[in-house]
Amino acid sequence: MGQTRNADFKTKAKTVSQKWIKSKFPGVRFREHATRKYGVKFDRYFTIRYKLDGKTKEEGLGWASEGWSEGKVSEVLGELKQASRIGNGKTTLQERRLEDEVKKDEKRRDSLTFSQFFLVTYFPNSLIHKKESSNRREKGFFRKYLEPEIGNSRLKDISPLCLERVVKRMKNTSQSPRSIQYCLAVIRQIFNFAIHTANFEGSNPATKVRKPKFDNRRMRFLSFAEAENLLNAVKVRSINTHDICLLSLYCGLRAGEIFSLTWDCINLDADRIHIRDTKSNRDRFVGLPKQAKEMLTIRKIEARSKLVFTTRDGSKISRVSNSFLEAMKEIGLNDGVTDPKDKVVFHSLRHTYASWLVQGGVDLYTVKELMGHSSIIMTERYSHESPDRLQRAAEIFSLLG
Repeated sequence: MGQTRNADFKTKAKTVSQKWIKSKFPGVRFREHATRKYGVKFDRYFTIRYKLDGKTKEEGLGWASEGWSEGKVSEVLGELKQASRIGNGKTTLQERRLEDEVKKDEKRRDSLTFSQFFLVTYFPNSLIHKKESSNRREKGFFRKYLEPEIGNSRLKDISPLCLERVVKRMKNTSQSPRSIQYCLAVIRQIFNFAIHTANFEGSNPATKVRKPKFDNRRMRFLSFAEAENLLNAVKVRSINTHDICLLSLYCGLRAGEIFSLTWDCINLDADRIHIRDTKSNRDRFVGLPKQAKEMLTIRKIEARSKLVFTTRDGSKISRVSNSFLEAMKEIGLNDGVTDPKDKVVFHSLRHTYASWLVQGGVDLYTVKELMGHSSIIMTERYSHESPDRLQRAAEIFSLLG
């Protein structure tokens, strides 16, 4: 390897004469290429030598074949010396080149369109750091709503009014307020990344667009009888899906948390589960009630994977099985229900878990920690499930008297 590098170095050294030749202009000299000619003469590589702050400095400019001549090089040297004398301007070639790069970067940034930034910079980064489902949804927003409205607009020209057109397009296609809000969040992330990567200056225009208000809180939860009927109906179709539902119902886990659950996160001796990679990016612990512990104890005996739940071929589960939907249809939990907030879905099992806790007298702060909510505001939706909370509050004043 060392011999190869030495041979390469010797080969390159032979292409350019090692002898410096002074030109007729003070401070300008050159070397000649050993074989390559430019016109009738051998190609020349020009450099300048000058004093700066008492030290001799030498910098290269380029070849004659690139357009350099003794006269042009001398003009550059004169400009640098003049800048040094009057104390105004760049005094070295390195400073001038950096300034040129800055100007080129500013020019590129000034002409950068939203589509160019999304496709070349933002989305490739998202593919690395975000989930496949998130990337698929963001790409869909871009193709359907962002590209047609602001794709050809320069980033620097996009205003809140431009984004209002995106909102209008989504409303015209009957997109839900939640989808519009999500799309605005994506736009905000795009501009934040543009600011972070020095592709955009100024305030984020998405922060000045009014987000549609809506209430998508699911208030429906299952009674003990309904939960038992649902689990029985699912069990007939799939033991695996039954156990997944049971864990969500009695431990409050999200579907994604269950699909990612590994055996090293389960402590059957301490009756608890360590939940990692949560939606809020914060680990949490939940207790194991007897129903869930018995189920997991049996599954562990037959475990063939580090994952607690897998597909038939042993791979990670990506979505809730149709067995759940079939069971739901059979027992008719959603019959006659028209409001989406009142419909029972898989997430209703987690909602039921929180509701049962509050009904049992567990305080909201503890419920917040068990659910992994980032804010107590998210947990307050369950406060109405405590039937005697108003009476208990009033009794405090009775005790004071």
